[in-house]
Amino acid sequence: MNLRDLHYLIAVADLRSFVQAADRCCISQPTLSTQIKKLEDELGIQLFERTNKKVLPTELGEQIIASARRILKEQQIIKELAAAAQDPLAGNLRFGAFPTLASYLFPQLVPLIKQALPRIRLILVEEKTEQLLLQLKNGQMDCALLGLPVYEDFLDSKAVFDDEFLLAVADGHPLAAKTVVEPQDLDGEHLLLLDEGHCLRGHALQICQTAGVDEAQDVRATSLETLRQMVHAGTGVTLMPRIAVRREPGIRYIPFAAPVPNRTIGMVWRKTSSRGELIRTLSGLVEQASKHNRADRIDATAAT
Repeated sequence: MNLRDLHYLIAVADLRSFVQAADRCCISQPTLSTQIKKLEDELGIQLFERTNKKVLPTELGEQIIASARRILKEQQIIKELAAAAQDPLAGNLRFGAFPTLASYLFPQLVPLIKQALPRIRLILVEEKTEQLLLQLKNGQMDCALLGLPVYEDFLDSKAVFDDEFLLAVADGHPLAAKTVVEPQDLDGEHLLLLDEGHCLRGHALQICQTAGVDEAQDVRATSLETLRQMVHAGTGVTLMPRIAVRREPGIRYIPFAAPVPNRTIGMVWRKTSSRGELIRTLSGLVEQASKHNRADRIDATAAT
């Protein structure tokens, strides 16, 4: 048994296909099948159930696959430790954020990273929170920006900035004349929200419960831009994080009265990560980018 065999094993487990696993591993399908069979013979057990239509890990195979993942993760940690010792601010950086943040922060953040960390090869990932947590756990991600708190024992986190919510309404809406929104102003309104899986939806539902607002049950958007267009069309009102606010005709963004609802954005990484210095530097750049972004968004709000 060697590390190469473990990579083959995990590829088959992930893809449930010897053909697709062979493509991922850049070898022929017969070669891959032979190596998995040799591994099964060496261990004296069956790792996969094979039929013409599917490949499924056996119960014992699942346990061995989980162990193989841990071994390969430790191998990656060893490589990262060695690379960090040579140059802690160089190499690949796999960095993620959820969709309602990435689209609005990354454009300002990336130039700062390239200027401050010229030896870093940046690999950006935009995914929902659940997927980012899974990739962090599996070692596929170095760090990510997530909404805090995050309840995972294997992760460390640091708050980097707060992003308050504003109420987005069409110019012709009765609330458009207000300069500040009180919770009772939302009574009777139907709030447009994002679809399941978006962390912003969770924040919005909490505000709904506090203010006694009903969710618009017949509408579920997949992005903030969809919500923005629906508000513009007069379909309803929505909560917009300040980082996503922009100057445009037809929409008013109204701040909430204190205490202002907000989400706390934090840098999140594995406790076992060897890239502490790099992550600390990156956190500072995120704070810097968020301040620039906030200044721009305040200007846009004032102009609406």
